[in-house]
Amino acid sequence: MGGVLTKFLMKHPSILVFLGILSVFTLFVTVGSEAFGVGFISTSLVKTLGKTLCFCLIAIAMDLVWGYCGILSLGHFAFFGLGGYMIGMWLMYERTRLIVENSMANAALPPTPAEIQEAIGTQIFGVVGGAEIPTIWMFAHSLPIQLALVALVPGLLAFVFGWLAFRSRVTGVYLSILTQAMTLALALYLFQNDSGLRGNNGLSGLQNIPGLEAMPQSELSIYFFLLSALALGVGFLIAKLIVENKMGNVIMGIRDNEARVRFLGYHVETYKLFIFVLTAIMAAIAGAIYYPQAGIINPAEIAPIASIYLAVWVAIGGRGRIYGAVIGAALVSMLSSWFTGGQAPNIELGPLRVVWVDWWLVLLGLSFVAVTLYAPKGVGGLFDLLKTERSK
Repeated sequence: MGGVLTKFLMKHPSILVFLGILSVFTLFVTVGSEAFGVGFISTSLVKTLGKTLCFCLIAIAMDLVWGYCGILSLGHFAFFGLGGYMIGMWLMYERTRLIVENSMANAALPPTPAEIQEAIGTQIFGVVGGAEIPTIWMFAHSLPIQLALVALVPGLLAFVFGWLAFRSRVTGVYLSILTQAMTLALALYLFQNDSGLRGNNGLSGLQNIPGLEAMPQSELSIYFFLLSALALGVGFLIAKLIVENKMGNVIMGIRDNEARVRFLGYHVETYKLFIFVLTAIMAAIAGAIYYPQAGIINPAEIAPIASIYLAVWVAIGGRGRIYGAVIGAALVSMLSSWFTGGQAPNIELGPLRVVWVDWWLVLLGLSFVAVTLYAPKGVGGLFDLLKTERSK
């Protein structure tokens, strides 16, 4: 197995180039951090960079399903959010349990398990007028199970949805509308207080990792940054393993001419379902790493507009190019943080005042239109031009 992988990497040196750049970048941030380095990179910036790497991972998933397989999914951020909710349930439950048990430790009589459970339920769900722990939280006490659910729940949802849609041979814009409807239905359900996930309040305090309360955020942020970089590297490698072999040729054939691929004897629905489920799991893993760094998740995070933004990132970076998806997500994410974080200087033009916090989405939309009209291959297409020029 190791020999096959080595041969594959030697055959595709671009993978080694990407992993090398990612490794150097990771080392640079670690050395420059406040926890393990000289301190010229703030903790907040480390968290922003870690979250950006998670966005790059879900962008790879989007590029696989859209750029290579031709399925314009407007629902992949729903899987991203579900991954966040699965790990968030354990984080919130375990942290609350520790707080409750510490507060009851000095009681005259030792608390019963039922009293502890009731106190935990009140702490978590009192904000939505409840005290009983919902059934969907039945495994929230177990980290291994919740980690498994990070992949299982979004994967199962993607499998059921994909099986029904692909079996009915829904394609094109109709499939995009269905994925968007799925996302909207999930978001509306989560907004309800009786969803079991605290409705509009969502899950908060996720940056406080149970058992690591004494660890400063500066150090914890580096660990999550390294985890984000590792997940991105593995995700990039998996994506390249898929697209650089026979399966990659088949899914690109499905994208370009589905009827012809079916005529050649390939079971198109199986390939599409596999890619859809795999990318849903990749998106969920990205979300599970992202939200402990963000600190909070609520239904607004998985609204349909978020999945549309994801498609914009991939289009700007250059769909059909795994590295293009990474470039697009990183570029837009960092620019978004700069413009919406108040770091971009406002422009005074007499009576007109340009406040970038308000104009950022307009700028993003114009960029998407410009790329679509004048650079359909995206930013990643510039590398193709450089290769062409060098080969002349």
